[in-house]
Amino acid sequence: MYLLATTLFVHWLGSFRIEMTRYLAGAASVALLYWLIGRWIEHRRIQSRRATFADRRREFSLSVQTIAVFGIVDFIAFGMVTAGIIPFSHGPAVLPLLLAQLAAMILLHDAYFYWMHRALHLRALFLKAHAAHHRSRTPTSWAAYAFAPLEAVTESLYIPIMLIAVSWVAPLQPWAVFIFLGHQIARNALGHSGFELMPSGFTRHWLFGNLTTTVHHDLHHSEGRHNFGLYFVWWDRLMGTEHPEYHDRFEAVAKRRRAAADQAPQPA
Repeated sequence: MYLLATTLFVHWLGSFRIEMTRYLAGAASVALLYWLIGRWIEHRRIQSRRATFADRRREFSLSVQTIAVFGIVDFIAFGMVTAGIIPFSHGPAVLPLLLAQLAAMILLHDAYFYWMHRALHLRALFLKAHAAHHRSRTPTSWAAYAFAPLEAVTESLYIPIMLIAVSWVAPLQPWAVFIFLGHQIARNALGHSGFELMPSGFTRHWLFGNLTTTVHHDLHHSEGRHNFGLYFVWWDRLMGTEHPEYHDRFEAVAKRRRAAADQAPQPA
């Protein structure tokens, strides 16, 4: 029994390390980059309120707790792969299949997240599962995984569900999974970053306007009743849950200009 427990712990620890690395690669990279270029993007800060050190510490602590849960689910998913329940391709990457699987993973995740997110806002679940995440009224990239344990479970269950669903059609392309996981944390960290860097007109563009922006998710954190989507806005628009002032709020940030003093050339 001791040997089994030790083996399970070692495997979980490996999953925890992978998830922690992925989280830091997304959250810390965005935080560091925005700190380095802060002078040039300050006028693109969405909210006048600034997140405090206590806010960031809480977000990081909750994220570590979430990663511990993710490690358990990842370990289960790895066991399913080892058992052959989730088949992976071991040959050279097949580009058309890789792109098709990547698109399927992103589209399925977006649909899963929207409806899961809507469910977490029901009164019966909000306080137990989702209120912890909404303590970040002015979120930062560190809030990417700042969930209560129950929400962490619902968020992470998508991974084995997705792997099983996509692998039913064809064995999974490893690079498709790798790119999906990188895309997921990058979009998550940027969506919580507090700065909007997309140009004016982005939300009304015929193609790019289907993508969520930082303003889109920031409005959800500051007001809480709209904008439940993850990668795309179409579920919010189809279900009537997009913030009625989303485009105007976006433009108010996107059209800001840097202060004249910042734009003036500095003396040699």
